[in-house]
Amino acid sequence: MSGGEVAGILVAVFWAILVSFLAVVLVRLAQTLRAATKLVADVTEQAVPLLADASATVRSAQTQLERVDAIATDVQEVTSNASALSTTVASTFGGPLVKVAAFGYGVRRALGRDKDAPAGQPSRRTVIAGRTVPSARRRKRKG
Repeated sequence: MSGGEVAGILVAVFWAILVSFLAVVLVRLAQTLRAATKLVADVTEQAVPLLADASATVRSAQTQLERVDAIATDVQEVTSNASALSTTVASTFGGPLVKVAAFGYGVRRALGRDKDAPAGQPSRRTVIAGRTVPSARRRKRKG
């Protein structure tokens, strides 16, 4: 065998190894591409229903927010109506109720003065021609 034949055989063996290596790489690449394609198909298959569910959830949340907004508007209207009503009631009945309470207090106080005196003793006031004249000294109040 000559040197040229050995070199030819080595080149042929090198090319055979290289082609085998490239074939293995291409087979692995094809397997990887098939797996990636399957994965993308599975993700797409699962993502479409999830996106539909998410869209329905967002629509439902929007509806609920609109309801809450309507309720808040109604509560605000009721609050302003209650405020106006309380202002009206206070202005209509407030003055007369204060006068009635003051009158009642005055009547109670007037009726309660004679009760403070010990039993059997006359009041220390003298009535002259429809007027009450206070005593010379005031009694000391307890308390």
